[in-house]
Amino acid sequence: MTLRVTNTLTGEREDFEPRDPDSVLLYYCGLTTSDPAHLGHARGWVHVDVMHRWLEHVGYDVRHVENFTDVNEKIVARVGEDGESEADVARHYVRSVIRDMRSLNLLRAEVYPRVTEHVPQIIDLVETLLERGHAYEVDGSVYFDVTSFEDYGKLSNQDPAELDAQGDPDERSEKRNPADFALWKAGGVDPAAIEDHQHEGAAPPEEACETAQTWDSPWGEGRPGWHIECSAMSMTHLDDSIDVHVGGQDLVFPHHENEIAQSEAATGEQFARYWLHVGLLETSEEKMSSSLGNFSTVAEFVGEHGPNVARTFLLSTAYHSKATYSAETVAEAEERWERLERGYRRAVEAADSVDAHTTVEDDALGEAIDAVREDFTEAMNDDFNTREATTALLELAGAVNRHVDDHDEYDYRNLRRAVETFEDLGAGVLGLSFGGESSGDVRVAQELADLVLSLREQERESGNYDRADELRDELEGLGVTVEDTDDGPVARFD
Repeated sequence: MTLRVTNTLTGEREDFEPRDPDSVLLYYCGLTTSDPAHLGHARGWVHVDVMHRWLEHVGYDVRHVENFTDVNEKIVARVGEDGESEADVARHYVRSVIRDMRSLNLLRAEVYPRVTEHVPQIIDLVETLLERGHAYEVDGSVYFDVTSFEDYGKLSNQDPAELDAQGDPDERSEKRNPADFALWKAGGVDPAAIEDHQHEGAAPPEEACETAQTWDSPWGEGRPGWHIECSAMSMTHLDDSIDVHVGGQDLVFPHHENEIAQSEAATGEQFARYWLHVGLLETSEEKMSSSLGNFSTVAEFVGEHGPNVARTFLLSTAYHSKATYSAETVAEAEERWERLERGYRRAVEAADSVDAHTTVEDDALGEAIDAVREDFTEAMNDDFNTREATTALLELAGAVNRHVDDHDEYDYRNLRRAVETFEDLGAGVLGLSFGGESSGDVRVAQELADLVLSLREQERESGNYDRADELRDELEGLGVTVEDTDDGPVARFD
């Protein structure tokens, strides 16, 4: 069965045909590094990770790029809380995001470009758009003229004439059309732009904005617009035209619509063949969001449940559908992971036991393994349907249990095939780690680390700083990183 994907650009389920039959260029819109990553972010990471894994599994060479947005007003709003400058805050959260990614067993992207590293490429792209008549400059700012691009609105199916104004209110008087968007913004950051994003303990807005980064450009000192960054970084590290662009459904408009317009206006080529959008993770009828404060961080969830339950939970709904975060959906993920792990362990133990024989044949087990591989492949080729793929592996766990329960002597060859199927598909494609810690082990480890942190805080409050440092060092020697935050110390497992 050929891989088929749901392409937002056409609204159709299509056969997947990359430009190069041997390789895939994949770009994923990464995070604005202004807050701890939450499960909504992780949902996108894990689904893109599985897309990457499956494309490699079926034989493609995958070049996967994911950016960090490290220039943004929301980052400036955190000055005083998480760093003494915009650059410090961004660095703090980039470090946090990388740690969270590693905790979820994600394959590494080819590169993780940052906006601050690509300002020259951004300026070059803006200059190209000006030269080709798709942009105009006003008092040191540069705007994209949406009326100059005939296909504007093709991704989100919107009429440019009916769109609301884009950008900050102070930009609107400068623009020719309300829907035009900023490619380059003159000057630094207006204190009024960050006030609503600040938390208690942040630096005064005027003081925070003094740390905002700016760069020289042909139009004067300024900062890149939000949308231009992904076009510049994708073109720099992949190509002018790529195969797959992935992002959250909330980015279809304006971010991805604007990416298409500026990229294709600059190059004359189709920017991305397939646009895949990950559905939102919701709680209490709202999307999980840093701004709404209704989120569970990646670090908290992995610390409590472990990476396997996290991945099982995040893959429990197909990527393009909305998902729900609740006690019930988490409990289902725990139960599904425990069944998979138990099935794998039983297959390993039975295959390695003295009761496993080369002369024993269980046709039912062999046929079940064949069916699982076929069902898993069909599910993944059906627009990366991870829930059905997981269900196929659960059938494998059931088949192993029946074989072990019903026989005194075991079919070694098929048990070996079962183990290989768990490892090839469950680990290799879904990114699960069999044979390691259970979620209960993780909870106990977290509770013990929290107990040591509590003792450390008592020592610090008593003025015994040397002993407090010793406790921290002992934890770090066990692979537990201690991070002191405004809300108290946090233990993170390396």
